[in-house]
Amino acid sequence: MTTPSQPQNLLRRTTRRIGLAAILTIMVSALYAKKPPNVIIFLADDLGYGDLGCYGHPIIQTPHLDRLAKEGVRLTDCHSAGTVCSPSRASLLTGRTPYRSGFYSIAGQPRGSHLKKEEITLATLLKDKGYDTCFVGKWHLGKFEGQPDPGDHGFDHWFATEVNAFDGPESPEKFVRNGKKVGETKEWYCDAIVEEAIDWMSKRPDPNKPFFLLVCAHEPHTPIHPPESYSKRYETKQVEDLEATIDYGQVHRPLDRPIGENKKYYYGTVTQLDDAFGRLMKSVDDQGKRDNSLVIFTSDNGPETPVTVEESNNEWEDPIRDRCFGTPGPWHGMKRYVLEGGHRVPGIVRWPGTVEPASISSELVNGTDWLPTVCEMAGIPVPTDRTIDGVNIVSALKGKAADRPIPACWMYPANYDSRYLPNMAMREGDQVLIGWFEPKKTNQGTSEWIRSTPLERFSLYDLSVDRSQAYELTEKRPKELEQMKVKMKALWSDIQKEAPDWKQ
Repeated sequence: MTTPSQPQNLLRRTTRRIGLAAILTIMVSALYAKKPPNVIIFLADDLGYGDLGCYGHPIIQTPHLDRLAKEGVRLTDCHSAGTVCSPSRASLLTGRTPYRSGFYSIAGQPRGSHLKKEEITLATLLKDKGYDTCFVGKWHLGKFEGQPDPGDHGFDHWFATEVNAFDGPESPEKFVRNGKKVGETKEWYCDAIVEEAIDWMSKRPDPNKPFFLLVCAHEPHTPIHPPESYSKRYETKQVEDLEATIDYGQVHRPLDRPIGENKKYYYGTVTQLDDAFGRLMKSVDDQGKRDNSLVIFTSDNGPETPVTVEESNNEWEDPIRDRCFGTPGPWHGMKRYVLEGGHRVPGIVRWPGTVEPASISSELVNGTDWLPTVCEMAGIPVPTDRTIDGVNIVSALKGKAADRPIPACWMYPANYDSRYLPNMAMREGDQVLIGWFEPKKTNQGTSEWIRSTPLERFSLYDLSVDRSQAYELTEKRPKELEQMKVKMKALWSDIQKEAPDWKQ
C-alpha cells in the first residue's frame, strides 16, 4: 500500500535524476562547445636563462614578463631544442630534433639548407583546423626567394626578415610582408613586429576565429643598440654595485674584461623587449582575448658567448659582441654549447583555466614539445608518418613529469670548431650524457660527416648535485653510463637515417 508521502518522495527522486542528467548534458555540451584557444608564442633571440627579473637577475627590469610569470607558470627546466637559432626555430615548428630536418647549424650552412616543404609545421596543422595564422619577425629557416617562406609553411600573413636585420631606425630595408619588400622601417625591430602583430589581430575579417601568432624578436641578439632612453636607465651607481652579484655561469672563456660602460646596452635591450611584449599583451586584453589564449614566452638558445680581451683585439671578432652581457645563471656553457647553459632558457606559460597562476614547474620541457602540446589542446592529431620527438607537456605545466619515449637531446652546430667542445647531450631524469662525434675527415663535407660519424667518447653528469657539470660520473656510475650510452647511440643512429644530404 502506498502512503501519501511515497508519491512525493518518488517525484522528488525522479526530479533529482532528471535534474542531474540535465546538468550533465549541459556540462558535456559546454565542454565540446568550448572554443579552441588562441595560441601566441613569443620567441626572444639569445636571451639567457638568468636574464629576467623573475629568473633572478638583480638589475634588468622586466615588469611585463615578471607579471606573466605571476599569471601563469614559470618553467625552471625549459630548453630550446637547439643551441643556435635556426635549429631551435625549426624544432619549435615541427616538433622534431633539428638534425632530422637538416638543421645542422644555421640556415644556409651547409649551403642550401632550409626548412623543406615536406616538413609539417604547427602553423599548417592549425590552419587546416580553421585557425588564422600569422608570423612576424626573424624567420632564419631559409631564403624568401627560391626556398619555402612562411606562407609556404602555413602562415596566412607574414611580416619577416630572412635573418638578423637591424637595431635602430637607421637600418636597411630588410622586411618583407607576404612576399613583397616593405621598404624602410622606422621602428626598432621588436617595436616593428609587435606593431604588425597588433594590427593583424585587430583587423582579422572574423575576430571570432581562433588564431595562431608566432612572434620572433631580434632582441637581444647582436648588434645591441637600444634607444638611448633604455640604456640611460642603467647608468647608476646601484647598477655598478649590483653587477658584482651576477652569476655568468661556468663559461669556458671567463669574463676577463671590465664591465665598463657597455653593460647598459644589453640591459636596456632586454627592457625594451619586455616593453614590446607588454604592449602585445595589452592588445590581447583590450581585444577580449585574454581568457581564451595560451601564451608562451621563451628563447631560441642560451646567451651569446662574451668576448675576451684577447679576442676583442682579433680582426675577425665582431667588436659589438663586447656588449653581450647575457647570463645562463648558474648553468655551465652559453650559446652553441650542448652544456646546460647553451639551451636551458626562460619559459613562461599563461593559460587561464588550465595553468595555475604564480606556479613553478621544475619538470623538463623541450622546444620540440610545443607542437604536440598545442595539437593536444586544439584537438589536432599529431603527425604519425614521421618521428615527432616532442611530447604533450600539459602535465609538466602543472608540475608533473610528462612521459617521454624519446629522450630530449641537443646538438652542437656542425660548422663550428668542435675539437674542444662536445657535440651531443641527452637527458634522462637529472642525468646528462655528453657525447663527442668522431672528427671530420679531410675534405669531408658537413652533410656526409653528420650522416656517417659515430659517437666516440662520453661523459656523464648529474644536474641534481652538479649544476656546473664540473664532476664527471663516468667511473662512479658505470652501469648508468652504459645504459645511457646504448640509448644515445641508438637515438643518434636513428637521427642520422633521416638527416638530409645537402649537396655542397
